Amino acid sequence: MLERFFKLSAHNTSVSTEVIAGITTFMTMVYIVFVNPQILSAAGMDASAVFVVTCMISAIGCIAMGLIANLPIALAPAMGLNAFFAFSVVVGMGVSWQIGMGTIFWGAVCFAIVSLLGIRSWILTNIPKCLRIGIPSGIGLLIAMVGFSNAGIVVASSATMITVGDLSSLECVLGALGFFIIVILASRGIHSAVLISIAVVTAIAALMGDIEYTGIVSMPPSISNTFGQLDLAGSLDVALMGVIFSFALVSLFDSSGTMIGVTEKCGFTDKRGRFPRMKQALITDSATSVVGAYMGTSTVTAYIESSAGVAAGGRTGLAAIVAGLLFILVIFFSPLAAMVPGYAVAGALVYVGILMSSELAKIDGKDLTESAPAFITAVMMPFTFSITEGVAAGFITYCVLKAGTNRWREIHPGVALVALLFIIKFAFVDGH
Repeated sequence: MLERFFKLSAHNTSVSTEVIAGITTFMTMVYIVFVNPQILSAAGMDASAVFVVTCMISAIGCIAMGLIANLPIALAPAMGLNAFFAFSVVVGMGVSWQIGMGTIFWGAVCFAIVSLLGIRSWILTNIPKCLRIGIPSGIGLLIAMVGFSNAGIVVASSATMITVGDLSSLECVLGALGFFIIVILASRGIHSAVLISIAVVTAIAALMGDIEYTGIVSMPPSISNTFGQLDLAGSLDVALMGVIFSFALVSLFDSSGTMIGVTEKCGFTDKRGRFPRMKQALITDSATSVVGAYMGTSTVTAYIESSAGVAAGGRTGLAAIVAGLLFILVIFFSPLAAMVPGYAVAGALVYVGILMSSELAKIDGKDLTESAPAFITAVMMPFTFSITEGVAAGFITYCVLKAGTNRWREIHPGVALVALLFIIKFAFVDGH
């Protein structure tokens, strides 16, 4: 049955290989079930409920991807957008998490519509390369900033805005230790480096009496505190339109780029970046984002960690299904997740930031009309603590520089329209 459904022989793989690949993918990305509750709880959400929802939506996304698209691509709540939701939208803009979750829902709906209409690939091919690189790089810098803050390495300062914290404190020392463990293990090719780091730092914190032991296994907590609690009407405020657009746009770049990267590693993509069952995959991840927002978590995306499973031999959706089934098992470990301190995941955040911002090296530094928009997009996100402002600054800078250097033809009408909409937002929405 498995052979017929997943076409294992045609993909030159076997059940055992796919199972190993699924386990490998799971081990590289399971850290999200510990990190996501830590971040979303900063917005006032129930961390225990978020833990269960994170496990559930990851399981749903992975299994759906395996069954519908037959691809070894795992899905889970996106890093970066969870921090944007918690710190920029809820804390920064002063809205409730219910309204903030509504903006995620509407962004996911827009994301699903462009996928269903088949215009998602058109958007991807017409957005300038410098902006496609600048956006995830900026998100990476923003994530790293959150990681430094969680470890107490960076703190607020009335004199210099930010400054270094108490480097001799327990959270600084253990946060730095976690980061070094991840980078050293990852450099040695150990796929579960992030999970090992979180486990080691949490164990040390427990031995030093900084956290209280509450158990390891239990029945899953209720998700009633988050399920269906989003405010759909309140989130349609004009002032939040830019936030909704940012969620949709970033999801489009992040998830699509990851899928192309993973399938390319499988040898499935053609010269234009297309791969088998592409439409099914795009619809699956966008629909999962809609469901995830309703359940109570940030935007769901394809995980680049899926490439670890591909490296282990995964070629079909069976690997994704195995990863999804393992996420279901994790649901019963909520007491263990509750014990993980914020500084234990700080190293993971900085590590993810490094991976995402490394894309800036692909920008042509000799062409200022390309490098400047990428730079502005990237640095504006951590400096303003807002993905929306970074995206807006990037689009506007790109159009101004291309026009100012008499390179009008390089400005796609869609890019010009987005820049114009952001200008209108700044002038007539933010200004009042």
